[in-house]
Amino acid sequence: MFIQTESTPNPATLKFLPGQTVLEAGTADFPNADAAAPSPLARRIFGVSGVTGVFFGNDFVTVTKAENVEWDHIKPAILGAVMEHYQSGQPVVEGDGSAASGHAEHSGEDGEIVDQIKELLDSRVRPAVAQDGGDITFHGFDRGVVYLHMQGACAGCPSSTLTLKMGIENLLRHYIPEVTEVRPVAV
Repeated sequence: MFIQTESTPNPATLKFLPGQTVLEAGTADFPNADAAAPSPLARRIFGVSGVTGVFFGNDFVTVTKAENVEWDHIKPAILGAVMEHYQSGQPVVEGDGSAASGHAEHSGEDGEIVDQIKELLDSRVRPAVAQDGGDITFHGFDRGVVYLHMQGACAGCPSSTLTLKMGIENLLRHYIPEVTEVRPVAV
């Protein structure tokens, strides 16, 4: 098994490409070791000292490290953990895969606008941020303000505010006049 790595715009995050499917559908975000309980793969990666976050996409694993840790010191152990997992035959996520996350549900008078927002995120935004090892999901819409949740490499990325304001906000405002602003939200 050959696992490739790619840098991301977030220097604290590295993208690992195992060359096979990680998640069949959706994404899974494990912002800490406690959240990794349903995932044998995430638990193995959190077993490496210095790992602070794990995120799964369709064909990649994004790992975030502590500030005081160098990639040269932990990258070999992470590669080993990923390889061990795939050789073990265990599932990536146990149970019904409920760790896979997506957009928040929205009910109310703005349902049509929210559907348009989600469609634009799915078709234009999420594929682009997946290339960088992250994901952005819809969290809410209130009086013209769209609330988005940033995961994986996008969470804590120095350029995420610029991406959010200049990229996503401009895109949504262009196609959906009711949108006035985009804000990040921590879940």
